[in-house]
Amino acid sequence: MHEKEQSKEKKMQKSAFEFTLLAQQGNARAGIFHTPHGDIPTPIFAPVGTQATVKSLTQRHLEELDAKLILANTYHLFLRPGDDLIGEMGGLHAFMAWNRPILTDSGGFQVFSLSDSRQIDEDGVTFKSHVDGSLHRFTPERSIAIQENLGADIIMAFDECAEPYDRSYSEAAMQRTHRWAERCKLAQARADQALFGIVQGGVFPELRTASAEFIADLDFPGNAIGGLSVGETKKEMHAMLELVNPILPQDKPRYLMGVGTPQDLVQCVKRGVDMFDCVLPTRLARHKAAMTDNGRMNLMNAQYARDEGTISETCRCYTCQNYSRAYIRHLVQAKEMLSGTLLSIHNIHTLLELVRNMRQAIIEGHFDEFAQQYLANFNE
Repeated sequence: MHEKEQSKEKKMQKSAFEFTLLAQQGNARAGIFHTPHGDIPTPIFAPVGTQATVKSLTQRHLEELDAKLILANTYHLFLRPGDDLIGEMGGLHAFMAWNRPILTDSGGFQVFSLSDSRQIDEDGVTFKSHVDGSLHRFTPERSIAIQENLGADIIMAFDECAEPYDRSYSEAAMQRTHRWAERCKLAQARADQALFGIVQGGVFPELRTASAEFIADLDFPGNAIGGLSVGETKKEMHAMLELVNPILPQDKPRYLMGVGTPQDLVQCVKRGVDMFDCVLPTRLARHKAAMTDNGRMNLMNAQYARDEGTISETCRCYTCQNYSRAYIRHLVQAKEMLSGTLLSIHNIHTLLELVRNMRQAIIEGHFDEFAQQYLANFNE
């Protein structure tokens, strides 16, 4: 009976999180990742909702933008309001009134980046909260338990993100990440969540190769590439992707964590990445900047004071369909909250439209031409 139950659970997990590859041109892929809260078309960009909210936007805004996936943060939600509370409220989907797929990271990056006094050992990490200085401990098992309380469709293995140029530390962190990935897989109790492993190894080819091979062998429903876009050059990031992606399984989605400039999305899809997330679109909005297909636009500039044009004449977002550059600049100058909302709507739309266009170009077989033209027109 026990073996039958285990077999049933494995079948449930496999069917719930199947990845369908629809088309491929070179290394660029178009597919569908099936989850309990809906299908995720790839390539995909996920807006970041750190505190169970994408800053300055409502869930209705996100639905109108047709965001298929959003990311929430395990570390921050653990600290407040607490994963137990969210679990009692029915999980993140019920708590934040979002019935589409959600991804939670493991909290590992924040533990290592936000805590000045952390202690790492084989079992896990002890750290101080950046909010009130209270002491906490994350282990692989604890990270999985928190993410199971949160109830996202996609959850991440607990990993250690090392400084990319420290060879000795990168290797030690990679090995620990591998051992923690095994423990995360053993700790997972819910079959309705897809657990992704994470490839580490800094900018060192032999470490990245070893990590990709190890993580691939663990047969997760999907695989993430961590430890990039953390200070290395674009050339180095591209080289690591060209090395890692051919090793990772073809029938599983590949998720590059924390990358979100338009040119990076194009370059990384070109190298076989399927999924992205980044705080950049809403962060730029708070800093008065708009993303466009030709580069960034600083709405603080005086040249826009009497500009009746929209941010982008070809953009179909709510902001560009209704408001002029002059009006948005006025809101920025007056420090009105609406400026952040309107710019966030535009910036997220820009990235979502870009991945939709890339997907269509892959399916239609002209992605190379699309990428070449897009990058040639980009000014950053």
